[in-house]
Amino acid sequence: QVQLAESGGGLVQAGGSLRLSCAASGRTFSTYKMGWFRQAPGKEREFVAAMTWSGSNTYYADSVKGRFRISRDNAKNTLYLQMNSLTAEDTAVYYCVAGGGGEAYYPGTYGYWGQGTQVTVSS
Repeated sequence: QVQLAESGGGLVQAGGSLRLSCAASGRTFSTYKMGWFRQAPGKEREFVAAMTWSGSNTYYADSVKGRFRISRDNAKNTLYLQMNSLTAEDTAVYYCVAGGGGEAYYPGTYGYWGQGTQVTVSS
């Protein structure tokens, strides 16, 4: 089993930056990809970004390309999401996910989900 613990969410002004962290524990060596989804109030859950632990592949939703950067520290089993140029449309609960080698954008690829961390962007 893998446990994921997000942190770093909070309230920021539009145009500001925030870095989310996801600490993974348990059977972390069994995972192949990790990433982030988000869900805004009244909206569908959407893919944000993902990467393989090897770092050979990264994936971004069109809405965050050029603004968000996913990275990892394999030795610390920690995933990061650096979010820049934030807008009100980025307001959502952000979920850290981990899973296997399926389609990066498909929620079913990820068997492990964190509890979520709230990001609120004021305009």
